[in-house]
Amino acid sequence: MRENSQPQPAKSSITQLMLVLLPLAAMLVAFVWIASLDPLRSFNNGAPPVEAMTVERTILDETGIGLRVRAGGSDPMVIAQVVVDDAFWTFTQDPPGPIARGEAVWVQIPYPWVLGEAHVVKLLSNTGTAFEHEIAVAVSTPKATTSQLQAQALVGAIVGLLPVALGLMFYPAMRGVGRAGMNFLLALTVGLLAFLLIDMTAEALELASEAAALFQGTAMVWLAGLASFLLLMAIGRWRGQPEGLALAFFIALGIGLHNFGEGLAIGGAFAAGSAGLGTFLVLGFALHNVTEGIGIAAPMLRFRPPLWTFPALTLLAGGPAVLGMWAGSLAYAPQWSALALAVGAGAILQVMIEVGSYLMRQNRDRKAVLFSPAVIGGFLGGIAFMYATAALIKV
Repeated sequence: MRENSQPQPAKSSITQLMLVLLPLAAMLVAFVWIASLDPLRSFNNGAPPVEAMTVERTILDETGIGLRVRAGGSDPMVIAQVVVDDAFWTFTQDPPGPIARGEAVWVQIPYPWVLGEAHVVKLLSNTGTAFEHEIAVAVSTPKATTSQLQAQALVGAIVGLLPVALGLMFYPAMRGVGRAGMNFLLALTVGLLAFLLIDMTAEALELASEAAALFQGTAMVWLAGLASFLLLMAIGRWRGQPEGLALAFFIALGIGLHNFGEGLAIGGAFAAGSAGLGTFLVLGFALHNVTEGIGIAAPMLRFRPPLWTFPALTLLAGGPAVLGMWAGSLAYAPQWSALALAVGAGAILQVMIEVGSYLMRQNRDRKAVLFSPAVIGGFLGGIAFMYATAALIKV
């Protein structure tokens, strides 16, 4: 007997929709039933609820101390008292009332803080739990004035735009290098990106540890980095492997995301009074970032891009440092800074793979080129230069 080879009719769209909606409805009913049943009620022994509170931002101005705090306890929390430097102080809360899990409020304390001094603030809940926050160095928090934004834009341009532009100025001289020189420059690019990847990941994880536990900082960093990497890989390989200007664009994008995260960290540190930006530090940042422009130019050496390409790439790679400075000093929060750095780390990893792949395609003997003096020297030189110059900007 012959088997029926006729195709089975496709299920109607209504049937397919019902097959999806029925499990979803069952899940909703089950969750509502579990919530109403409260199966752990019988285990309640009268112990107080688990409480957690994280200070995300500190504002110091003429009115006193302002803290943005986020609750992460199992039940809504109530701030009952505030202690500053071992003395009880009055406070106001906006919005008032119990703070639900995940909710953030502003706590304003009319305390006469002293410039340059350290202060310790303790928030006491109605259960008696104390949450301590230290202000290491009290300085007035920058405000969104025109002069302040202009000053931050100048600093951001010096540490972001200027170094990239100086690095891209080496493009005419770089065009004269041979095959070995080209391999050296591409490997140099991979080396400096490798340092940025490690540095950004470590900084993202450090910031994530300061965020409220409900953000799951460590998982957020790794997942955001992975998502960024996969998304950019998909975009980059959409029409084949990127080369020339397209590859330079991806390098500039990855470096731009790094500079945005770097600007966030600088702006946040200055707003918190934990760092000062002296001339030596500015020069350190500029020197540290000069190789970024060289790395962006490396994939374009075999092409003749139009002149507008260079200011566009400079703006893409260095401009985010200005935006990061503004955001970091005016609206800093550790979880968002960690997220930005994680996205940048994923972009850097994507660029490393693409530049490495481009390096392999430029050489017939792919196995030999990986361990050639030019490639090894360039890779290690990029890491060494970034490591040495990073020592100038670590505070």
